[in-house]
Amino acid sequence: MISDQIKIPLPPSPSTIETRWLPWTAGLGSAVWLCALANFINSADRVIMPIAIGGLSAEYDYTLVQQGWILSAFPAGYISSQIIGSCAGSQLGGRRLLLFVVLLWSLSTLLTPVVASSYHMLIFTRVVLGVGEGLGLPTLYHILSEDAHPRQRSSAFAYLTAAGSVGQTVASLICPHLAWEISFYVFGALGLYWCMLWLRSNVGLKISPDSDQPLLCQKIGHPLRAWKRFIYLPPLLAIYFAHFCMNWTAYVIMHWLPTYLRVTFHADPSGVSLAALPYLANSLFAVGTGHLVDNMVNTHRMSLRHARVAATVLGLALPAMLLLAFAFVKSLYLAILLVSLSMGALAFNSAGHLSNHADVAPKCAGITFAISNTIATLPGLTVGPLTARLVVESSGRWWPSFVLASALNLLGAVVYANYAVTKQRRIVKCCTGIDEGSSCDLIRMLGG
Repeated sequence: MISDQIKIPLPPSPSTIETRWLPWTAGLGSAVWLCALANFINSADRVIMPIAIGGLSAEYDYTLVQQGWILSAFPAGYISSQIIGSCAGSQLGGRRLLLFVVLLWSLSTLLTPVVASSYHMLIFTRVVLGVGEGLGLPTLYHILSEDAHPRQRSSAFAYLTAAGSVGQTVASLICPHLAWEISFYVFGALGLYWCMLWLRSNVGLKISPDSDQPLLCQKIGHPLRAWKRFIYLPPLLAIYFAHFCMNWTAYVIMHWLPTYLRVTFHADPSGVSLAALPYLANSLFAVGTGHLVDNMVNTHRMSLRHARVAATVLGLALPAMLLLAFAFVKSLYLAILLVSLSMGALAFNSAGHLSNHADVAPKCAGITFAISNTIATLPGLTVGPLTARLVVESSGRWWPSFVLASALNLLGAVVYANYAVTKQRRIVKCCTGIDEGSSCDLIRMLGG
């Protein structure tokens, strides 16, 4: 199939955009902070239901089995929408799509208390929430990959990652003290407020045709022909596998830490509330790592590839070792310290494989991240029942599940270190053997 040639203007430079009414710098600054705020809301919304499910179920007499289906409806919608969202972002533009998905998940959050008395409608709103949030992250990556200069990418993606962790922390601290329905109204309204901010910003607006900005020639091919290229190239597979391993550990901690603290350390509610600390550590580590990696690369103390590999290896190996220690300690506070450091070290990946999408596929980062995030969502569907089974089969011992997570992390570090690249040209050679010099090489290759 012969592809059509179209001309696509480059995004305007930060100096050409003015958003003085925003409480941060114009240009890339507004893009980063608005995207970070969207991810804050995204991450906060998804942890409300696990906190609210107790009060909701008590009010409407939902059984434990029904509660399980209510909770699992979200990842079912989430995993089904990300690749679709990345394609839509590339074709429709990230600005319009992000507005749509934030509006979608905010409305579903607001409507949750309204339909909570109907089991099937509640399931439906949870699926819609998952669909909206599944579309969100690939779209955010698409926007930042196009707007962020290569020297700023680690910091940009670090802020994006950190905002998600802060959102989880804030929701985990606030929601237990609110009536369950109020939590949905608060964060749903915050999403609608974000939509107003987005409409008033200039982020993602295309420059006029008569602009003196240079044009890139991009070849758009049949999308189905491109998918095989996205899923069999070793450098991309290494990114996907590292993401899968990282999320396995993250989901084990997020799903089971409160239960583990209650069962193993007989923690009271105050002790269980300490489970919010790992999210805080994750956000702080993410921001610090992003700036550190950008500085190392920009001052030529480390190549971009070495920086990505170092951040990923540390972001997988350190949590593995800390999680092993966490599995065998007998002190509640020492356990919290170790699991917080483990979750914090996972944030190193924000400057590693999570930023690598924009290096190897800057025009396709939304698509490659969608594939990666889809694969990395599988642990969310798996670690719940698998961890429970391992605990039961081990006569109440939890360490087998932590050992499994640690082993996967170490394997992910080895695989990524061996196959990671940061140059588009090398990706092109891997696939076609053609050495092209333009910044659209990967797009041309993928288009056929």
